Amino acid sequence: MKILFLCSQNRLRSPTAEAVFAACAGLETLSAGVDSDAVTPVDAELIEWAEIIFAMENSHRNKLRQRFGKLMDGKRLVVLRIRDDYDYMQPELVELLKKKVPPHLPGLQAKSPSKKPAGIPAGF
Repeated sequence: MKILFLCSQNRLRSPTAEAVFAACAGLETLSAGVDSDAVTPVDAELIEWAEIIFAMENSHRNKLRQRFGKLMDGKRLVVLRIRDDYDYMQPELVELLKKKVPPHLPGLQAKSPSKKPAGIPAGF
């Protein structure tokens, strides 16, 4: 499954999410930013590539729909509601991502420590 993580600048939250879930079997992850001066600005090619898009805030969802309109039709988009309060790979951010993302990715949810699906990063 192809997963795109979005935040504003593509410096802290979305690159952290990309790194955390890159180790999961069966997932391809990328990240981008919705602001024009982002490290990697989101573009139509990334939107088309993604099977599911995770936006960190409602404002990111709104910018996507405003900029890409029709291209977003039928695209699975989840808003994680993670504020811009964290540094890259900050443990609290990593834990928040591990809590909020897997419920939207069938097969990645660990039912119990002994029944953890293959490819889940340590700590799930």
